[in-house]
Amino acid sequence: MAKKSPGEQGEPSFEQRLARLEQIVAKLESGDVGLDESLRLYTEGAGLIKDCRKVLAEAEKRIARLTEDAAGKLSTEPFEPKEEAGGAEEAGA
Repeated sequence: MAKKSPGEQGEPSFEQRLARLEQIVAKLESGDVGLDESLRLYTEGAGLIKDCRKVLAEAEKRIARLTEDAAGKLSTEPFEPKEEAGGAEEAGA
């Protein structure tokens, strides 16, 4: 049986998760929600971030960089993204 995409399984797509995360950030930044709701939104947002990072990691594994040697022969090699300085993990400190 073929593996279904996230949208076919009833799970939100990457784009839907990202849009929901943006909604959560806007609500939290507005300051119009109480403490309990803020904690619930924070927890939901943290889960969405984890899910989005997982989807991005899987996508990076599927990307290959096309290179050409001096003789003009084309080959592929794994894509290795550059690490960002001051990642999100440091933001919570």
